[in-house]
Amino acid sequence: QVQLVESGGGEVQAGGSLRLSCAASGRTFSRDVMAWFRQTPGKEREFVASQSWPGGNSDYVDYAESVKGRFIISRDNPKNTWYLHMDSLKPEDTAVYYCAAKTGTGRTTSKDEYDYWGQGTQVTVSS
Repeated sequence: QVQLVESGGGEVQAGGSLRLSCAASGRTFSRDVMAWFRQTPGKEREFVASQSWPGGNSDYVDYAESVKGRFIISRDNPKNTWYLHMDSLKPEDTAVYYCAAKTGTGRTTSKDEYDYWGQGTQVTVSS
């Protein structure tokens, strides 16, 4: 059974930093697209960042405009784990953050294209 487990969420003051982790088990995702999304109550789950398989024909990293320059996505393939390092956090970054994985190499920011999801971790940024 494939599982994605997020950790690292919590409460931080505006301007602070957090690093989220997503540990996968049950399947190796070294050649797949991994991503982070977030969701607030009453809103659609929105794309935050994604990263392709390093060394593939299409090696890319994508970010939502709202997090560019503040968030960094990375992966550790031997550990089957990916990360979201968040700096300069703002109150509007408050949300439940979900890691996701998409089999194959297609480039997309649509949540509907992702096959596996974690359970989410709460990030709260206070002003």
